[in-house]
Amino acid sequence: MTIHFIPDLAPSKEQRTPAWWFAYCGERLLVKTTNGGATIPMVKNLASLNLKPVRTFYLGVLDGRPCYAAECDREASAPDGMSFEGLRQLVGWIDDALFWAAGRGKLIIQWDRTHQFCGQCGRPTVNKADERAKLCAECGLVVFPRMSPAVIVAVIRGDRILLARSPRFPEGRYSVLAGFVEPGESLEECVRREVREEVGLELKNIRYFGSQPWPFPNSLMIGFTADHASGEMTIDGREIVEADWFKADHLPRIPPRLTIARQLIDGFVKSHAPK
Repeated sequence: MTIHFIPDLAPSKEQRTPAWWFAYCGERLLVKTTNGGATIPMVKNLASLNLKPVRTFYLGVLDGRPCYAAECDREASAPDGMSFEGLRQLVGWIDDALFWAAGRGKLIIQWDRTHQFCGQCGRPTVNKADERAKLCAECGLVVFPRMSPAVIVAVIRGDRILLARSPRFPEGRYSVLAGFVEPGESLEECVRREVREEVGLELKNIRYFGSQPWPFPNSLMIGFTADHASGEMTIDGREIVEADWFKADHLPRIPPRLTIARQLIDGFVKSHAPK
């Protein structure tokens, strides 16, 4: 099933039908468990679930229904048949479109919570009516939700792809290399720097692949493919603890399907799988 999402700032009319509610308690999202997965509550309001939100935002229309993000009190209890779960753990358990809408809601809630006051003069901020932004009525500073650009790259050498392990990964999982863009740096420069710093290799033929928002905590992942140009692998031991070259038919445990990391790896497999 494909669920379509149309973002917006405010509903076009008074809500009279059940809506999707992406309700967070801290970093955990309220879900209703189902056979083999989970889904997002669809109700008229959170009061019907005995939940009182601290802050609420309209996100847009999802599958023809309005959807909202809300933050509950940290002491809130999940209703019967529901639970608060970490969003990262829900990859593959809720519909992809629901996951991305939940991620959007998570980012907006975090931004609202951390920008209640102006970073320039310290006065309270208000939400702008015409765009997703905070306005300081005192000094006029406008602050938009934070997005942190990060590159992610599949490095290819002949019939092999470079996959590496971060110390933060689950045991046995490998992925392509990634890192945040630094001020004054182009995306291609960041790709070269990250690969050089983490595994000591030089690249050529850097090509854009695609992009993906990633709400952990507020990244925009910009994907590339590149070819190995020179250098022998030297692992930095901090960001990367293991790395190797893998053939398409002998891959280790890799990221879940939803991620752009997996899309990069799947693209390599499709073009390099044994005939």
